[in-house]
Amino acid sequence: MVKPEDINAAILRALPDAKVSIQDLNGGGDHLQVDVISSEFAGLSLVRQHQLVYGALKNELASEAIHALALNTSTPN
Repeated sequence: MVKPEDINAAILRALPDAKVSIQDLNGGGDHLQVDVISSEFAGLSLVRQHQLVYGALKNELASEAIHALALNTSTPN
C-alpha cells in the first residue's frame, strides 16, 4: 500500500504546478482514482498527459503498490 501523500509528492516532483486529488476506491490503498490538473498538459494529447503521470508513478506501479489506477487529467480553467 502506498500513502496518498507519497503519490501526491511523486506527481508534484514531475508536475510542480499540479493540483492532485486522490481517492482510495477499495479501502486497501492499491486501487486509486487520481485526478491531476496541470498547465503542463496544455497542448498535449490525453495519452501524453497520462504518460506524464504514469512516469511520475513508475516505481509505485512497477512494485504493484498501486494495482489499479483510474486517471483523469486536465488543464486549469
